[in-house]
Amino acid sequence: MIPQLVLAGRPNVGKSTLFNKLTGARDALVANVPGLTRDRQYGRAKVGGKPCILIDTGGLDADGDFAALVGRQAWAALADAAIVLFIVDARAGLTASDQAIAADLRRSGRRVVLVVNKIDGVNPQAAAEFAALGFADQSLVSARQGRGLTALSRLLAGLLADPPAEEGPSAASCSALSGQPATPALADEAPSTRRRFGPGDSLPALTKDAPDRIRVAIIGRPNVGKSTLINRLVGEERQIVFDQPGTTRDAIDVPCAWGGDPYLLIDTAGVRRKGRVQGVAEKFSVVQALRAMRRAETALLLVDGREGLVDQDLHVLKIAIEAGAGLVIAANKWDLLGVAEKRQRQAVFNRRLEFAPWTPLRCISALEGAGVGRLMEAVKVVSQAGRFEVGTTALNRVLQGLLKAHPPPTVRGRRIKLRYAHRLGGHPPSIGIHGNQTEALPASYVRYLENGFREAFNLVGSPVRIELKTTHNPYAGKRNPLTPRQQRRRQRLLRHRRGR
Repeated sequence: MIPQLVLAGRPNVGKSTLFNKLTGARDALVANVPGLTRDRQYGRAKVGGKPCILIDTGGLDADGDFAALVGRQAWAALADAAIVLFIVDARAGLTASDQAIAADLRRSGRRVVLVVNKIDGVNPQAAAEFAALGFADQSLVSARQGRGLTALSRLLAGLLADPPAEEGPSAASCSALSGQPATPALADEAPSTRRRFGPGDSLPALTKDAPDRIRVAIIGRPNVGKSTLINRLVGEERQIVFDQPGTTRDAIDVPCAWGGDPYLLIDTAGVRRKGRVQGVAEKFSVVQALRAMRRAETALLLVDGREGLVDQDLHVLKIAIEAGAGLVIAANKWDLLGVAEKRQRQAVFNRRLEFAPWTPLRCISALEGAGVGRLMEAVKVVSQAGRFEVGTTALNRVLQGLLKAHPPPTVRGRRIKLRYAHRLGGHPPSIGIHGNQTEALPASYVRYLENGFREAFNLVGSPVRIELKTTHNPYAGKRNPLTPRQQRRRQRLLRHRRGR
């Protein structure tokens, strides 16, 4: 089993910066804002050439209800940790919060490595005060500048090669410190339809080149229930749920299994109108949400069923279509509506989705679990359709039928000819069509071809992209030089014409 390393400490001590340095990615948001990280962020790293799973957590500062939820997520990550990297700030010095966290870590029984961060510009002797915390393993680093990371990797590799003689307390000990049960029961579906990935089998779902996973980005406006839906699908309190818009900031990859199929759910931050985005943290969160749409096979747009499909929902839907992801729309909080309100909202959905009637719509309640099973069935169908495993013969058969039913228009008296089609790729389904004067083909006719291919191959929920390619004359612009005999004949004809 690949070991897990957890980064823990107060807010704004550099945990996310160290996470990005060790993983070699930029998955965790980094800004000079305390409490930026909230949910657990998983990543792959190598320490001393040995693979491990690195877990970034929020700050352990239980001051307020929301901060307590962040702390619960951090302590939940410690349940299966092989090593805890306790990050402290050398510039701020030893604080009372550091001492309280150190006492809790000792009670948890986990192996702890004290990492004194931000040593750049600080007297190295100033870090000696952290020895009062009583941890034998200590490392001085500057995560932003990359100083001391090689020594830290060697230290961690040695500790991983030398397992402790006695196991620490069980996961229940860390759960007791977090103030939550070890395995909370959230879902009401049968255990056979949903399974949590444990520390050992979560790694294949986190592998970037895993071919069998279904990547689903949960997108939408703030406070529509995206994290609640993630928790319902995973079957545990994996994401922080709070009655406050903008709770989620990072784009969090959450592996799970549903109906025997592996999924990688990507929880994203809510996307508001551009004029309402405030602060650098929210701007980076929106950027990560847009990136999640591009790397996902299917985008699940979650909307508030009580409000209907508002303009911002349509804007997010347009962004997902441009990104090329398959689309499924879920109207959440449907259980809070009456019968008459449901009929009215359904009519509004049908009217506002006339431009994309190929997008499936499901009505659910993420909190109660109603309709979630049908929603995941639609996600699977859309993902399979997006693969677009169609041969060239079938594509040309459909193309000829579309041309016969509705021929292309003429341009300056010349008819546009579309000769043959072939598959360019999937996710989204892409088709290349070769012919002449294709650059003059009207956009309305291109949409006609898109809808025809979508209907013929049942590409439900998938935007179809058509790339037109014009066959050029290889001799265009080239002059054919005359032979000496042809030149003499041309001169005779010119003299004869002048004589007449």
